[in-house]
Amino acid sequence: MRNYIQPGDSITVTATAAASSGDGVLMGSLFGIASGDAAIGDNLVLTTTGVFEMPKPSTDDLAVGDDLYWDDANGLVTNDDDTGSNPFIGLAVSVASNPSGTVNVKLG
Repeated sequence: MRNYIQPGDSITVTATAAASSGDGVLMGSLFGIASGDAAIGDNLVLTTTGVFEMPKPSTDDLAVGDDLYWDDANGLVTNDDDTGSNPFIGLAVSVASNPSGTVNVKLG
């Protein structure tokens, strides 16, 4: 295919905010996990597929298969779509009961 560019598992973008390796990063509707550290204006590789342990509110009670959303203001995964303002990022692939602070997320 002459129009093929790349698999899309990782996307290189220009960082619009400082990011550390492992941070969730939202750019418009694109969500990924920072593959390294970046300052504003640096190239930043976002991993857009896979399973990652992500921070969540300790009060969220999550089951395998729950839809998960990104609360960009707090840098947390949540099961609350906040009336559509938190974008969908993937599914829970682990049980994460109250008071746990993390959940395993399959992106996409």
